[in-house]
Amino acid sequence: MLTPFINDNLFSFGPWQALERAIARLMQCGEFQDVRLVGRTGDGGADILASLNGKRWIVQVKFRSSGSIQANVVDEVLYAMKLYRADIPVIATNRLVSEEIIRRRNNLITSGIKLQIWEKQKLIKEFERLPDKNAKHKPVRQYQERAVREIVERVSDKSFSNALVVMATGLGKTFVAAEAVKRIIENKKSSIKKILILAHTNELVYQLEKSFWPFLDKYSMTAVWNGNEKGLIEEALITFACIDSVANEIDSKGYLPVNYDMVIIDEAHHAGSTTYRKLLDTLKAGTTGGPFLLGMTATPWRADEQNIKKIFGEPVCSVDIVEGMKNGYLSNVDYRMHVDNIDWKMLGKVKELTPRGLNKTLFIKEWDDAVIDILQKTFKEVTNPRAIVFCSTIEHAFTMRNKINARQFTKADVIYSGTYNGISMNPVKRSVALCDFADGKTGVMCSVDIFNEGIDVPDVNILVFQRVTHSRRIFVQQLGRGLRISEDKDKVIVLDFVSDIRRFAAGLELKKKLANTPRYIEIGSPVKFVNKTGEDPRAENFLKLWLDDVAKIQDAGEDDHVLKFPPDISKFDHSNSSSDRRY
Repeated sequence: MLTPFINDNLFSFGPWQALERAIARLMQCGEFQDVRLVGRTGDGGADILASLNGKRWIVQVKFRSSGSIQANVVDEVLYAMKLYRADIPVIATNRLVSEEIIRRRNNLITSGIKLQIWEKQKLIKEFERLPDKNAKHKPVRQYQERAVREIVERVSDKSFSNALVVMATGLGKTFVAAEAVKRIIENKKSSIKKILILAHTNELVYQLEKSFWPFLDKYSMTAVWNGNEKGLIEEALITFACIDSVANEIDSKGYLPVNYDMVIIDEAHHAGSTTYRKLLDTLKAGTTGGPFLLGMTATPWRADEQNIKKIFGEPVCSVDIVEGMKNGYLSNVDYRMHVDNIDWKMLGKVKELTPRGLNKTLFIKEWDDAVIDILQKTFKEVTNPRAIVFCSTIEHAFTMRNKINARQFTKADVIYSGTYNGISMNPVKRSVALCDFADGKTGVMCSVDIFNEGIDVPDVNILVFQRVTHSRRIFVQQLGRGLRISEDKDKVIVLDFVSDIRRFAAGLELKKKLANTPRYIEIGSPVKFVNKTGEDPRAENFLKLWLDDVAKIQDAGEDDHVLKFPPDISKFDHSNSSSDRRY
């Protein structure tokens, strides 16, 4: 028998993290938008942020095993309201609140602060108001439908034990997995009763659970298993887990507390790692008699060249960025590869025909001010500009933020993982930064790696690359941050300032693949090589001579001798181009 996601055990035993997520799900399935879980150590008193009718709501969730909630929680939620610049504060709890809280609530309402109180009975009533089946997700596209049907058929056909979905960022790989799971559990004859969904970071675990909620009826309970919690997994239909937590359980006990019938791995390009392989071998997932294994990834390449098809089989669906663009499922791209920082006068001094040697000789490294000049001009080209700047280091991200803010053409902020000067970005600053960016209060977000996997802001219409990455997977993930279709967004402008010959190879390869795409007639060539005065076809032609096998070069190592001197290098005249100017 299925367990509703709001239930007596949740109110009686928690854990508190599960109560927070259940309330977030209740809000998301109801009328709220942009529901965001922020509760963690150092959250400043906020557990959930959401929007409704243009107002920012902040929810402080209090779980108590006994007794009532005391008045100090009012001070906490008011403090959080100020920190997060919220409009409406909420206290939500599994218990009753004290009479003092009721009195303070009434006084605050009189003074214009609309403090809300959601006790157990209020939460139950809101749950009962929800329709049994949630229908808030988007319609299934044709290519998604083919993948969903194939997965569902394979699960029913005992001759199959695995499946793989490969879809570029923005095309809906998680959508496909969730829709397939929805149909599988709605089939009363299905043998799938317990599902384990794995990701390699806590952030992705929470995001995956949230992504699945719109596909599930309100009697399909979900749970999270990671370093922070492991509650209610026996009752849950679907458990979203961090791979490290599950692997540690196997290391210590040799088995899992729940027998899963299906295992799904997000970002399946990680599945070749030792940790994943040990887990899959222990569960016998993807083999006859074991749990059905489904992998989903936007980028199937691995740095160690582990072929994930050996784990998941041939893809049931494979849609790359180019196909997504051609069919109108991704945004149009106006890709501008800037060659202003190439010092053409140094060509004759190149001694080492490797990416490392050429990059070291050919590129002028410092040109942040020139990048901002171009970004400022680009802001005038689009409606409601929203940009992500991928920076080389955290220090560089702060530098770019400060320089952009000094120009005052928009507001810029920084978001990062790890530490900077020994200090981590606390949850309050991180959550406020993401909310302000999603709401449009911040026009530019300077980042190093936060937007590589998992965080999506569909309204992004400008991407700026200043980070050298030698990973094709990371490059595609970063490009995908701007490819999601959004209302009033006709294209994404990509400004690529990366000082690496392999990136030019990637640009040439992308241009070649998109050359015959009808959708790009309206904006001209989708990939252009440009300098300060405009398009630079001579630079592009010269680079083509250097980069004969672009597919090979874009994946080359630092010291691979894959480059060559063009036969007409001595005749190449770039003296009149603005590309040899230094900033």
